[in-house]
Amino acid sequence: MKKLAITIGDPGGIGPEVVVKALPAIFGECLPIVIGDYPVIEEAVSTFGVPLKIRKIVKAEEAFSSPGSLWCLDPCSLRTFKRGSPDKENGAACVSYIKKAVELAMEKRVDGVVTAPISKEALKLAGFPWPGHTEMLAELTGTKEYAMMLAGGPLKVILVTTHTALKNVPGLVTKERVLKTIRLAKKGCDMLGIQKPVIGVSGLNPHAGESGILGTEERAEIVPAIEGAKEEGIVAQGPYPPDVIFRMAYKGEVDMVVCMYHDQGLIPLKMIAFDTGVNVTVGLPIIRTSPDHGTAYDIAWKGIADPSSMREAIRLAIRLRLS
Repeated sequence: MKKLAITIGDPGGIGPEVVVKALPAIFGECLPIVIGDYPVIEEAVSTFGVPLKIRKIVKAEEAFSSPGSLWCLDPCSLRTFKRGSPDKENGAACVSYIKKAVELAMEKRVDGVVTAPISKEALKLAGFPWPGHTEMLAELTGTKEYAMMLAGGPLKVILVTTHTALKNVPGLVTKERVLKTIRLAKKGCDMLGIQKPVIGVSGLNPHAGESGILGTEERAEIVPAIEGAKEEGIVAQGPYPPDVIFRMAYKGEVDMVVCMYHDQGLIPLKMIAFDTGVNVTVGLPIIRTSPDHGTAYDIAWKGIADPSSMREAIRLAIRLRLS
């Protein structure tokens, strides 16, 4: 079985809850090692009535297959933690969990990393520059070319641009950036075991620019990127109008959609797989997945968080393979 490092995310959010709730369903599928502060995990298990026996370890090698056991590797980051809102100490603790998980993965002591949600605001309060997991993981692993891929139901999308204002997007949609993302889409399909994948590329503008009438980014940047990908042997098609391509993907006519900006890809995916969507960072030298939701401070520590997306993130991490 794969050994996975699972971080609890922001202690004040729903991360601890969805992690402990997800574990009973995946025993026998992988060997999970939960990375987070022992008191937080202990309180989560107790508060939410999950039948788990917490076993504290110092090294990943100490964990073994034992249904009902929660192997806890504690970086000892917190004494107390604030619930339900961004907090400086929680933000610092999140980073310590992620750094430990990445260290274990880079040293091949675990087979992959699954991360519970963190808060961009908490990271900022703690003095860290990263806007989220993706950029942090890229820096920690020394990765230059990476992208956010999301999977849910029949849809798989990968983003050319991520956390930026919409007004910045047209200037960031360049041939080089789109071509890089198409290459990463192919790599993501390879990780999923998709044979001879077809990559569908979305346009940026309505009607994919309507031959330049509604915008020139398609002709100037996106089409040359698609042609460049074809020259490399990648089966890339498009650009398709954004209001058409997701229907094509839903019907299986393309295996993955290259999207030009965050909401273009996330709106259709969350429409059909809000509770089961999974985020994958493609391009890293390690496997990393995450549930496709945030810290949900408004429902944190109330016992009502749904662990479905966390379960799917763990199961996808089991399924993924690095080339």
